[in-house]
Amino acid sequence: HVQLVESGGGLVQAGGSLRLSCAASGNIFSLNVMGWYRQAPRKERELVATITAGGETTYADSMKGRFIISRDGAKSSVYLQMNSLKPEDTAVYYCHAFDDGLTQFWGKGTLVTVSS
Repeated sequence: HVQLVESGGGLVQAGGSLRLSCAASGNIFSLNVMGWYRQAPRKERELVATITAGGETTYADSMKGRFIISRDGAKSSVYLQMNSLKPEDTAVYYCHAFDDGLTQFWGKGTLVTVSS
């Protein structure tokens, strides 16, 4: 089993930056794809970005060029650098991971609020 714990959320003004972190514990050596999703008020959860164990990344179109996902070499943490934040980026951001058996794991989320 894997536990994911997010940190780094908070209140930031539009145009500012935040860096989210997700620390994984448990059977971390089984982790394959890790990533971030977000859920804004009254909206469905959506993909932000993913990164494979080999470092390949994907981004939702609205985040390309503003957000950067990274992962440490031991595969135990994943990060999301968010730049040029907009009020519409306000959401709860969730860390997500698949293990080699395609079991999904979710963190409890961290709130990001972008003021205009």
